[in-house]
Amino acid sequence: MKASLLALPALAAALVLGAGAAYAQANPSGTGGPGTSGSGSAGGEARQGTDDAAPRRKYAPVVYPKFMEGGERPDIEPVEPPTVYFDQAEEPGSIIIDTEAKKLYYVLPGKKAFQYPISVGREGFTWSGTEKISRIAAWPSWTPPPEMHKRIPGLPITVTGGMKNPQGARALYLGNTVYRIHGTNNDRTVGRANSSGCFRLKNEHVVHLAAIARVGTRVKVLKTYAGGVSESAPLSSLFDFWGGGDAAPAKQATKAKPKKPVAKTAAAPKPPAKQAAAE
Repeated sequence: MKASLLALPALAAALVLGAGAAYAQANPSGTGGPGTSGSGSAGGEARQGTDDAAPRRKYAPVVYPKFMEGGERPDIEPVEPPTVYFDQAEEPGSIIIDTEAKKLYYVLPGKKAFQYPISVGREGFTWSGTEKISRIAAWPSWTPPPEMHKRIPGLPITVTGGMKNPQGARALYLGNTVYRIHGTNNDRTVGRANSSGCFRLKNEHVVHLAAIARVGTRVKVLKTYAGGVSESAPLSSLFDFWGGGDAAPAKQATKAKPKKPVAKTAAAPKPPAKQAAAE
């Protein structure tokens, strides 16, 4: 199981190759793209001005079947992530995403939270806002949006859930957007800025999160979380644990004095009830 989770899925690898191939076709001169110096640089001019320079290879994009099977759906055990402590109170049961730190927090009572490492959107694909979880799915299918088909030609129309599906073991849908909190079958992508706006967790972590989150859970996506986060409990919680602090000492209970018995007096006789007029 661990070996399969650590292995790079064929589909994810091909997405990268497909993107590079699509870019190579769209930019045969090699100018202005990643890893090139650009048409205005000395390096770019040298390449263009050399008559005997080797021609650049053109790679055809990888073409997948229109409808792909996602493969196996193993039973993945949830793994609880580390617990951290907030400096300020947050809404228990909510989710906070710190894009810059690449962390997702599921808020617990008592200024605590589960901290999940995540991957976030690459440059140009980050976003901020507040959404609510609208759906939670196990081994979700994946239907690339039209914008992604334009960027990476050859993608399938849809892929069923499974180990070949880049959505992983669980997906938590964010409102009516195309974005999701989902798993990944390639753990090496976690902790990086390499998605198209979604948030990826390791499969064992997303299974844990999906088990405690609910439809309607509030999700705040922030560029940077302004509140402080620490891995150790604050000193104030230690004082509470040992019964210290400024709390006033509890008063000793005093025994109640016995009350003197009160002599009962005979009740006065009640007057006879009036008879009805008919009688």
